[in-house]
Amino acid sequence: MRGLKLLFAGAPSLLLLLAGCGAISVPVGASGGSLLIYADKATLDTTATDQLSARMTSGSSTGVHWSIVNGQNDVALGQGTISANGVYTPPQLLSRDQVQIQVGATSTSDPAETANYLLTVTPGFVQVLTPETASIAPGGTVQVTGTIAEVNAGSIRWSLSTTAGGGMDHQNDPGDSYGAISDTRCSHSSRTYTSCTATYTAPRALPPGSPAVFVVGLAAGNPHSTAALHILLNGAGFTSSGLQNQTAQTGYVEMGSSGGNANDYDSRRDGSGKEYVNDCCGGTLGALVADRDNNLFILSNNHVLAESDQARAGDTIVQPALVDLNCNPQAGRTVGSLRYVVPIESSQSNVDAALAAATPAVDGTGAILQLGPAVNGVLSPAAPAEGTGETLTAGLLNQLRVVKSGRTTGLTCSTVNTVNLSVQVDYYYDCAETKPYYTKTYVNQIGMPGISFADSGDSGALVLDAANAQPVGLFFASGADDTNHGFSVANPIQDVLHELAQKSQGEDLRIAGGAPHTITCSNYDEHTALATRSVSSFAMLAAKAAAEAAPAQLLRPDNGVLGIATGKSQDSPGEGAVIVYVDRNKPGAAIPKVVNGVRTLVIPTDAASLSAGTAPVSLPELEGIHLPADVLRAANAIQQQIASQMMADPAFFGVGVTQSYDNPAEAALLVLVDLTKAPRSMPALAGGLRVRYMRVNRLHVTRSKLAPVSQAPRCALPSSPAPSQ
Repeated sequence: MRGLKLLFAGAPSLLLLLAGCGAISVPVGASGGSLLIYADKATLDTTATDQLSARMTSGSSTGVHWSIVNGQNDVALGQGTISANGVYTPPQLLSRDQVQIQVGATSTSDPAETANYLLTVTPGFVQVLTPETASIAPGGTVQVTGTIAEVNAGSIRWSLSTTAGGGMDHQNDPGDSYGAISDTRCSHSSRTYTSCTATYTAPRALPPGSPAVFVVGLAAGNPHSTAALHILLNGAGFTSSGLQNQTAQTGYVEMGSSGGNANDYDSRRDGSGKEYVNDCCGGTLGALVADRDNNLFILSNNHVLAESDQARAGDTIVQPALVDLNCNPQAGRTVGSLRYVVPIESSQSNVDAALAAATPAVDGTGAILQLGPAVNGVLSPAAPAEGTGETLTAGLLNQLRVVKSGRTTGLTCSTVNTVNLSVQVDYYYDCAETKPYYTKTYVNQIGMPGISFADSGDSGALVLDAANAQPVGLFFASGADDTNHGFSVANPIQDVLHELAQKSQGEDLRIAGGAPHTITCSNYDEHTALATRSVSSFAMLAAKAAAEAAPAQLLRPDNGVLGIATGKSQDSPGEGAVIVYVDRNKPGAAIPKVVNGVRTLVIPTDAASLSAGTAPVSLPELEGIHLPADVLRAANAIQQQIASQMMADPAFFGVGVTQSYDNPAEAALLVLVDLTKAPRSMPALAGGLRVRYMRVNRLHVTRSKLAPVSQAPRCALPSSPAPSQ
């Protein structure tokens, strides 16, 4: 994923008091007439939008013209905008901790009817905290940085929590078992965002269970504007974070580090025609690839090295990426020149990949950051296993753990929970994802779970088997849902090498590296609970009725069925289910996938537990895919037959093969559901398979997976002049 960073160096000084405005004291709601304004929220931060509507006091609707009447934000930064249909987008940068903005509505049928509404806008986080994840040894430290959309003022309040959203405040207590925060400071300027740092120190004795800890940053002025650093406390004696991958390298450049095209920035011109950089992108230099003559190439995504088809052969590739160079194209170290690109805008391509000819500055061993053993508490670089990687067979999936080392989240682990994935991915001309370029449908992709496995800037990272360092795939996109779960996608490595070979006149390409070896890493999502959603009383009544009307022949102890109850589906959170209790000592009971139109949830237990009322009502979380080869093969065939038909529904943008959560003995289709759209229907079965649904934002290749869908581009001020071409 290309990263995003903003720079305002070179911008004019800002006036912090809006001349002629002063304090605003307009009552919320009507302005004395019969027209009223309503808003989804009265307070929002700079990363959100607000939907306003207007109607008469009688309750009837009316057409209105919307406008920004007044505001407290600095005049150079603006007061935001409001669309013709009442969507308010706040300014991208604030001149104080909170500003009040007055919006107005004028009736189209009677211009004398007007109303005003007072909104409060607070600064949001410009990007996720840096680093986003860290694994810390006892007594170890890590510095965390947060940036908020405010100039000349503002601060971040730091605390420790056991959840990403806060909830447990352990602040500045040296004796606390969760560690301590110290050395907090902020830098302010009229020309840049407000940036704040803090140092986290892990406890010298790990608490029971070595739980995850979150360093939570709270932006000034808004208790709901937070960002979090996910920390794992480990007893293995090493410290790991994405900071190691983002640093500019002074020796031979190793893979897994920040890098990208030197031209990968967005710019605009002011009134005089002078060009300014607004923002810039970056990704990960994933691995070295060698041809038959041992010429070396840097492997990454097309959207990292070739700007989503917009670059030209010969373009300079730099380390680190512009996103880590304050968007200064001249500051990076040249590590390659763009050579071979698989086009995104093509029905004939099925990977997001490109190669750059490596310069002598690159470590020719193919070493990737943090893949080796710890040396003095720091994970050392190590080469992947040389060759063309391994194929994901049913036998391999049964025990597979994957690892990647990327620019943003560093060294992380996960599993593969989806194969044969068909998925739509949106590409843009710009880093801010405001100018659509092309929507691509990939097939036969690899899906990996976890909110912390990868994020913006990790694109191009090589995904490997943690047991032997064999390449598995090339990471290129991820998304997040609204329950702290995430989903990442990779191209199979054999497909990547094959399509790149076609672009290089049929060269035999292989991942450059060494002998197989194990990789130590941290799975930040290993104990994340399954997504849960409230089930409506109507859905629970339907499940209860279905359970009570279950066919009598289903309740046959000789068939392994011990009882029936009402519960909640785990394949489709938010739906009810008929719990079918089966004898744990008689596996293989034939259980229908639905009973009277309601999903079944198959739970192994024993007669004693059922009689005592202690039988479970849900199944433990499942990691990876554990299915026989014939079951997986049959499910793949069904997916290929119906995936395109299912994705004709605009709310569905991905269909792959996974394992059912409602009955782990069965395969299921995983369907990715766009959080912003309502499906036409959500059938429990498709092609005879159970269907698991995951509601998630559409996958990002540039912005963070945690970025709100409605977030406007951050181009509030001109910044550093663009370089001459």
